[in-house]
Amino acid sequence: MTALKVLVTVTLITFHLSTFGQQYLRRNEKLIYSFTTTNNKKVVLAKDINDGYIVYRFGTSDKIELEYPQTNKTSWKLFNYSHWLRGGGVMNEGMDLNYVHFIKGNYKYVIYDTYFALGSKSSIGIYVINLTTNKRVDIQGVKKTRKGTLTVLRDNKFIVQGEELFD
Repeated sequence: MTALKVLVTVTLITFHLSTFGQQYLRRNEKLIYSFTTTNNKKVVLAKDINDGYIVYRFGTSDKIELEYPQTNKTSWKLFNYSHWLRGGGVMNEGMDLNYVHFIKGNYKYVIYDTYFALGSKSSIGIYVINLTTNKRVDIQGVKKTRKGTLTVLRDNKFIVQGEELFD
């Protein structure tokens, strides 16, 4: 009977891990924003439910390839939020630009969610900018996979409010 219990337990654990992969959102966290990229990577920006920290996670369903920061103490100070909102639709070339960025090593990572009324163009994704060469790689997101919104950070008192725009 004990061998059967062990077999059932191992089977359930294996099924759980293979079904759910990496945990991009912890039990004590709330989703701010997420999407899947065009090359099937997952992007998650989350915060502690008590606003203790903010965290970025990127990777496949099986492996978190980048988690920033590794320690969550004072993490809000490591992230910048900037936005530009101009109403008026096409006649006024209205736009809604939202960015969250952080620097890790020699790279600036910019999560973006933009809308331009002229042409009714919207896009989501991540810019990865090499700070030495200024070369920018655009990892585009799939809009229909978007969950949450960056606009909740407009009045957030913990994140650094910046003015840098990337489009």
